[in-house]
Order: sequence, then structure tokens, then C-alpha cells
Amino acid sequence: MTDRLSLDDHLAALDVPEGLKTVLTVAAQACVDIRKVVSGGALAGALGASGAVNVQDEEQKQLDVISNDILTDALLACPVVAGVASEEMETVQPADHAGEYLVLFDPLDGSSNIDINAPVGTIVSVLKAPGGTPSEADFLQPGRDQVAALYALYGAQTMLVLTTGQGVRGFTLSQDGRWLLTHDDIAIAADTKEFAINMSNLRHWSEPVQRYVDGVLKGADGPRGKNFNMRWVAAMVADVHRILMRGGVFLYPWDKREPNKPGKLRLMYEGNPMAFLVEQAGGKATTDGTQPILDIQPEQLHQRIAVALGSANEIDAYAGA
Repeated sequence: MTDRLSLDDHLAALDVPEGLKTVLTVAAQACVDIRKVVSGGALAGALGASGAVNVQDEEQKQLDVISNDILTDALLACPVVAGVASEEMETVQPADHAGEYLVLFDPLDGSSNIDINAPVGTIVSVLKAPGGTPSEADFLQPGRDQVAALYALYGAQTMLVLTTGQGVRGFTLSQDGRWLLTHDDIAIAADTKEFAINMSNLRHWSEPVQRYVDGVLKGADGPRGKNFNMRWVAAMVADVHRILMRGGVFLYPWDKREPNKPGKLRLMYEGNPMAFLVEQAGGKATTDGTQPILDIQPEQLHQRIAVALGSANEIDAYAGA
């Protein structure tokens, strides 16, 4: 087999601070540890509900709790991490030492897929720490301030996809436990014939979203003049991974069942890191086709947003519906 660049060697060659390299190394190893538990499934006694609910008022799976503990413990032990925040925890967790970075994460995205052995993943966002013991306000930085973002996808292969603002690269976990570069300079095609949306919610969307969906469903016979395929994995990390690999758009629009909420997905744990990766790969990441996710000034740690991201020209078509 041709020698491949390892994640360690890739990080060593990057023109970023040594502390950031340390954070990414620790996060990547935590993802390896999570993958071991995920792959064990029922054999490890890790399936099913935990009996608790998280801050989002969602039932936690046992693997949600285990994955959250793995990431939290590893990152708070990292000497350059000042604090962490998780989708699964109500408040931020400061480290017991000073640090240069704040780390936010969704420890196990798509956890509703766990019990059916469908893809799940981990999403991580890294920010600079302002100094001192971090408070919630210190975490409320726009996505443009991220210094790194990554996700790990636990699927047929285990992959880690990473950006530090210098493009996007993908690493596959080898059988001997190393992350090896398999996808260099990932780019999202500007045009696509694939879209991902939960069609069961069609009746709850705004008229512009319904018009867009109606247009793509009519295919070559409709206003778009071409046929589309729909894909939906029910895990943002898996749907975004497909878009990074072969183009497409991922849509999770505002829903009139909860009109006072701007959307379903979490800005800090899902929206910002995925938007950073998508933009670095040449795509667009917005709330509605026009508003860039990365430009939003966060107001709450668990703030929710609508999401429309992926192939640039198709996001423009979505905005114009």
C-alpha cells in the first residue's frame, strides 16, 4: 500500500499554533475512543436509552452520555484547553487550569440512529479563549472566529474531516488505529442533482421552501429542467459528509409547529463547525439561502437555527424560490 500522510504528520506541517495542534490531536484520539464504544454496540451494553434527558429536553441514549464523558474528560485534561461546552450539558465546564482554547462539541450526532446501526458521528468546534476562567459569554463567538472544526463519522469506514481555515482534508482510521490522509483538498461541486430534507415535514414549512421542494420534485418536467434525487440519513454529520464527498444540499428549514423558534439545529455545536467546513470546501452555509451561518452573533449557548448548506449554485436556487 502506498504510504499515506498521517494526521500527526499533517498537523506537524500546518502553520498553526502548537497549542491548536495539541487540541486537535486530543479530539481526534477521543473520536477513536468513541468509535470503539459505538462499534461495540449491544456487546458493550451501550445501546438503548439512559433514562435521562439533556438540556434540549431530548431523551439521552446511553452512547450520548458515554461519548460526552469521553470528550469532556479528554479535553479538560488537555493543558491548552480552558473549557468545554457540549450539546448534552446545560452549562460550560471550565478546566482547572488556564488554557488557550475553548472547545464545543456534539458528542454523538444522529443518536436516534444508534439502535438501528445507521451512521452517527462527533462534531467539534474550536475557538480562542479570551483568558481567565471562561464564562458562557466567552463561548458566544461568531462562527467566523473558529480556528478549527472537525467531525468524525462512524460508518462503513471511520473518517475524520478537518479544517483549520486552510482547506478541508479527510482522514480514514486504519486497522492499526492511525488517522491516514485519504481525501486531500476536498471541494464541493457548485452544481448538484441531490438534496437532503425530511419530507415528512413538508406541510409545516414556509411557502418559499415548499415552492423549492415542489420544483425539485417535478424534475425535468418542472421549472428546474433536471431530475433530482433525495437523500436523508437523519444525522447531519452523515448528510454533510455525503455533500463534501459528492455535492448536494442539506436543508433543515424553519417549521411552523414551533413558530417562535428559528430552527431545530444548534448553532454552536452543529451549525458553526459544519458551516466552517462547507465554506472551506467551496460551498455555501446559510440559514435561509442568504444569511451566512458564520456571521451570526450567538446570543445563547444552546441557540437554534435553520440550516441550508451545500453546493453553492443550488443554495442560490433555494434562496430564489
